[in-house]
Amino acid sequence: QVQLAESGGGLVQPGGSLRLSCAASGSIFGIDAMGWYRQAPGKQLELVAMISKQGMVDLADVVKGRFTISRDDAKNAVDLQMNSLKPEDTAVYVCALSYDKGSRPDYWGQGTQVTVSS
Repeated sequence: QVQLAESGGGLVQPGGSLRLSCAASGSIFGIDAMGWYRQAPGKQLELVAMISKQGMVDLADVVKGRFTISRDDAKNAVDLQMNSLKPEDTAVYVCALSYDKGSRPDYWGQGTQVTVSS
């Protein structure tokens, strides 16, 4: 079975930074893309960023210029560097794996809370 270990969430002031990490283990052969979705209170789950094995990136327009996604194939891990955080970035961030980067994720993590507040 696939297991996802997420870390890096927390409380940060507006303008601050956080780095989320997700390490995958188990039967992950065939997974093409790893990344992050998020869900804010009262809102739908939305794509934040996904990165394929070849390094192709999908990044939500609202985080472009602020967030950077990267992967470490040796660790089967994906990181999300979040800079210039805004209160509207407050959400549960969920690690996601997809067999096809263009499709909905096939596996989900438990989620980690990110709160941006003064």
